[in-house]
Amino acid sequence: MKKLSYWTVLLLTTAGVLAGCGEEEEAAGEETGVSGDLHFYTSQPDEDADRLVSAFNEKYPEVNVNTFRSGTEEVISKVQAENQAGDIQADVMLVADSVTFERLKQQDLLMSYESEEKTGIPEEFIDADHTYYGTKIMATILAVNTNQVDEMPSSWDVLTSEKAKEEAVMPSPLYSGAAAYNVGVMSRQEAFGWDYFEQLHENDITIVQGNGGVLQEVAAGEKSYGMVVDFIVARAKQEGSPVELVYPEEGVPVITEPIGIMNETENEEAAKAFVDFVLSEKGQNVSAEVGYTPIKEGVDAPEGLKTSGAFQILSHNEAELLETREEDKQRFSDMAAQ
Repeated sequence: MKKLSYWTVLLLTTAGVLAGCGEEEEAAGEETGVSGDLHFYTSQPDEDADRLVSAFNEKYPEVNVNTFRSGTEEVISKVQAENQAGDIQADVMLVADSVTFERLKQQDLLMSYESEEKTGIPEEFIDADHTYYGTKIMATILAVNTNQVDEMPSSWDVLTSEKAKEEAVMPSPLYSGAAAYNVGVMSRQEAFGWDYFEQLHENDITIVQGNGGVLQEVAAGEKSYGMVVDFIVARAKQEGSPVELVYPEEGVPVITEPIGIMNETENEEAAKAFVDFVLSEKGQNVSAEVGYTPIKEGVDAPEGLKTSGAFQILSHNEAELLETREEDKQRFSDMAAQ
């Protein structure tokens, strides 16, 4: 048998060591110590939720994530029904806005968890008791049909102007959680107040169920202007729709699709790992790839969207918004019925 040269032996040894390292790294990825079932309740679109879960499972393949997806109000109704029955199935929730989480917090349904991944997330988007964290920035902006509007507006006032008479559309706060939040916030701003919504009504603004309906009306040229969340307009523009985004100079209300762990979780370890992943740079990049503005500083926004530092944010105390939400919805409903 031929003797192996020194270099041959060295190469074979090195290859074996590297292969061993690769196997160890792969095994480490599979043996995180986190496993079991995790029930994830969310209002995200199916495709977006699937992308998030798939990325999480790349790191935690032993966790079996069961996703329940519906609109925010339906998700909350399910949780409340389970709570009444004394058997909440959800381990982790990710739904539209902080006001919704304030309600869950007041009911003592959320676990306090101080995630190490909170670094880089603005404090105003983190609950003081660490029961929930914002996961992304979704600003409500002006959508404009570029085939019908030559000069881009810079202010929310365009919706109350003569040029927008019967030419504007917005989502209903009776259906959309984001729209309910927007009405609550904007009606409490000195620059707007309830007078602004009265003027919208007098200008014959069309009210549709959700943000998707707003985009459809503007993109199709049925309306020239819309009040709508930014990311769906950016997606439509990239796909060739004749729409433009405008971040009005007065500022914009934002929702952050918070995430939180339920107090009654049966898999606390996996729930914490899921929250950490969503808030991590990797998780935030998944949000950006899907088309959302990341909430974590240092992670770039998708093309066509602005990061939170690039526009003024309109906000109000979440606890007060929770207390007055039903009253606000009723007031808006009464106004629209006139």
